[in-house]
Amino acid sequence: MSIMADRTIVIVGGGTAGWMTAAMTARFLESGWHIVLVESDAIGTVGVGESTIPQIRLFNAALGIDEDDFLRATQGTIKLGIEFDGWTRPGDRYMHAFGLVGRGLGLTPFHHYWLRARASDAAAPLGQYVLNEVIARRGRFARQTGPQSAPLHYAFQFDAGLYAAYLRKYAEARGVERIEGRIVGVERDGDSGDVVAVRLEGDRSVAGDLFVDASGFRSLLLGEALGVGFQDWSQWLPCDRAMAVPCAHGGDFTPYTRATARTAGWQWRIPLQHRIGNGYVYSSEHISDDEAAATLLANLDGEPLADPRPLRFTAGKRDDFFVRNVVAIGLASGFLEPLESTSIHLVQTAIARLLDLLPGGAISDAARAEYNRLAHFEFDRIRDFLVLHYHANGRTGEALWDHARTMELPEELSRKLALWRATGNVSRLADELFAEPAWVQALIGQEIVPDHYHPLADQLDKAHLDGFLSTVASVVDRTAGAMPTHADFIARHCAAPARSLTA
Repeated sequence: MSIMADRTIVIVGGGTAGWMTAAMTARFLESGWHIVLVESDAIGTVGVGESTIPQIRLFNAALGIDEDDFLRATQGTIKLGIEFDGWTRPGDRYMHAFGLVGRGLGLTPFHHYWLRARASDAAAPLGQYVLNEVIARRGRFARQTGPQSAPLHYAFQFDAGLYAAYLRKYAEARGVERIEGRIVGVERDGDSGDVVAVRLEGDRSVAGDLFVDASGFRSLLLGEALGVGFQDWSQWLPCDRAMAVPCAHGGDFTPYTRATARTAGWQWRIPLQHRIGNGYVYSSEHISDDEAAATLLANLDGEPLADPRPLRFTAGKRDDFFVRNVVAIGLASGFLEPLESTSIHLVQTAIARLLDLLPGGAISDAARAEYNRLAHFEFDRIRDFLVLHYHANGRTGEALWDHARTMELPEELSRKLALWRATGNVSRLADELFAEPAWVQALIGQEIVPDHYHPLADQLDKAHLDGFLSTVASVVDRTAGAMPTHADFIARHCAAPARSLTA
């Protein structure tokens, strides 16, 4: 096998996607690799992806980043889950909390026992058996559930711009070369079709062997230069715009993100140490930009700190993600609205796939095909989970939501729902991102209750079933009660310097 020496990876675009890629490649690719990132200060980034899922902790740990230092630098807070407000009907709430739902017995997951008890009105709401939800609603947090207990499942809420700056410092300290400049052209090999260089203003060019397209929605390399098409998923995810605005705090910051259903979409709320991030994701067919901005501004916790910033997008993915010697990462590869906080995770998994399949010599068709297979699978399965939230809504008399309830669903989602309704079982393919606890909480939270539970749940008599549920709820209650408040945790471990709290 021939090994190519002194190869160059060119990352086109900065922002979160670009600097995450630069940091991780710098960490794990040492001798024989030169990593260059090209970005222009004149071109802004989307910069609204501030909410994550627990896998981000694995990314930071792989880089050797100290968690408290990271939280201080990014004005970060803890995230234990996502609260969905008004998705069944205005005023009703449920939470998709990280971690387990209750505690199973033997081979039978907890929710089957809960479904049996619910049928006779002997069960409390599901969330009372979910540790992360109880902790989140009480505004508490500790990294461990007890002196000798397992670590808690949690993620972060942070300022994406500050995270990119943090990773830039990390990457440059490990040899990544940053080149400032606006790209005005792309040079390709006449025989292979590979990209060989990008041209910058000022008659400059940057050559490379492997190119990472982190240029955002524009998809400068994969979309524009290589002409890779885009699959539009508007028939399932009809929101095509967003308004984003930060606001001042109106009280303690909560250790969870909130997604509140509105007439033409939904509003996010992400509490950081120095501000709250807010945005309204909406369908332009059902509300005007001015009305969306007014709705957003009328539903803030505190004074707005800027004017609402408009964003336009189309939900979907590229026909492929790794073509010739170009890999698209982040928004250049596709877009799924941030309803379940998967944007940064998709960057993380793309980088992991790239490192797994990194060519030792010439890039093989087999490596490209495997990368694309895994990326398509991930995008499709995340899409299905997002579509579930829209489809299972109970907001009658509102055009967007009425359409979402009756639309034709993706085939795999239809199969999952049919199995759940019939048996109470969740079908999870291979290593798709969202596991059984996520599906259970979303399905039950949006009132899709199965017709049956697993017959093994009948093995407990009623007294033992009642005792089992009571014990689980009691343990959850005591564990949550022993934890400090989220605000106290931040103040003790990772409070940002006071001078930056007004930044």
